[in-house]
Amino acid sequence: MGEVIKAINLKQLLEDAVQKHAERIAIVSEKQRITYEQLNHAVNAVAGLMKQSGVGKGDKVALMLPNIPEFVYCYFGALKIGAVVVPLNTLSTPSELTYLLNNSDSKLLITQTSQVKKYQDAQNQLLSCHKVILIDSVNQNQALVSDANSKDLPEFSVKISPEDPAVMIYTAGLTGKPLGAVLTHRNLYSQANVIQSVVRRTPDDVGLALIPLFHAFGATTNMLLVIRAGCSMVMMDRLTMDGLFAAIEREKITYIAAVPRLFIGMIFSEKASKYDLSSLKICVTGGAPMPPEFIPVFEQKLGVRIFEGYGLTEASPVCSLNRFETIAKPGSIGTPLPGIDIKIVDDIGRELPRNETGEVIVRGDNVMKEYYKDEAATADVIKDGWLYTGDLGRMDNENYIFLTGLKKRMIITSGFNVYPCEVETVLNMHPAVKISRVSGKEDLMRGEVVKAEVVLKSGHCSDDKEIIRYCKIYLSNYKVPREIEFVQKIPV
Repeated sequence: MGEVIKAINLKQLLEDAVQKHAERIAIVSEKQRITYEQLNHAVNAVAGLMKQSGVGKGDKVALMLPNIPEFVYCYFGALKIGAVVVPLNTLSTPSELTYLLNNSDSKLLITQTSQVKKYQDAQNQLLSCHKVILIDSVNQNQALVSDANSKDLPEFSVKISPEDPAVMIYTAGLTGKPLGAVLTHRNLYSQANVIQSVVRRTPDDVGLALIPLFHAFGATTNMLLVIRAGCSMVMMDRLTMDGLFAAIEREKITYIAAVPRLFIGMIFSEKASKYDLSSLKICVTGGAPMPPEFIPVFEQKLGVRIFEGYGLTEASPVCSLNRFETIAKPGSIGTPLPGIDIKIVDDIGRELPRNETGEVIVRGDNVMKEYYKDEAATADVIKDGWLYTGDLGRMDNENYIFLTGLKKRMIITSGFNVYPCEVETVLNMHPAVKISRVSGKEDLMRGEVVKAEVVLKSGHCSDDKEIIRYCKIYLSNYKVPREIEFVQKIPV
């Protein structure tokens, strides 16, 4: 008889971890230490709660939660009953929330009491999302991980195919409206496996979950990878350097995956020397380019290797990474991950010779299924199985990739993508604005910040503070221009 192939889905990923590591600590948060067995109880309890709310296979469940254990319970609780998780940025405005809930056809929103007013403000315009579960309203959710509940937990026998949608993550769209990237169980299961094959974490490792889990990079590298490896994640929702260094010392954190802003902050902080950071073994930076000159500085100051990688939401997200066993080349995002093909092509899709600059395209089990309900946008980026990333780069003779720019108009600020068109649409709605142009301005800590040039209508006056206040009504804070420049005209 041949080997029995286990189901390739995220439900199985968790069940395998629970079976192997039941008594190990899975999650460390402020006052809680949750074992894999307790995590499984909580996931089952939330899955039961969702079923009682009428959620079934294929239904969309929106999560608007920060980095707290309940994010993990709800994420896997939805997957366990075959539902699709729609993680939403906790900074979303009521206007953004209306669009995201309607576009995703979400049936249920799970959020915190502190966020419920946004839902109430959007409620009258919602088409399908008529139920909310507030996760911090019942006994601070201690009951979810309690062994006492285990005998009452329902069985979940739903069949989940590797090609079934698991998660739908909204990414900024070129037209100004966010698009839902549909990631299947195969996409995300394969990502957890392939990243584990490269970073090689063990059950004794302790990872830090600081960048948001609603972000593709955060979820894959700090949650799915942790569960795949059977190690622990320390959850933090707010960054202070003292808090970060104290957590590394106290919890003996060995692994951090985060955006460059965090690592640059660690370099410049004078507090690092006051803490014992010797447990730290590996850092992975992604989500935005890391200034190459800071990598050796970080490694020298902190005494730990840092590996830069590259990915995008539509690719689940990681595509390439520098490795333990190879020499990192300054400015490179590493080599393709195992099982992932990357080519550099010209404007008509022909592969270019090595060291020539063109568009980076990607193929593999990590490439999304589609943009939800948008065949045209899907066809624009997926051609013959290849994902056209819109990033420009070159590949050297040893398969190292160097990004050189963007084919599309986009700003990357603290790891979040902002499309200028979306911001311009909001600016141009302002009664005093005739036309605007949005661009990225270099910023050491954030990579870029959003800057807007604005032409006012004749006879109207406004100042930058008023226009920024207006933008905050419609846009998440990271999309709001940090700088407004009033100009007489904008060249075409």
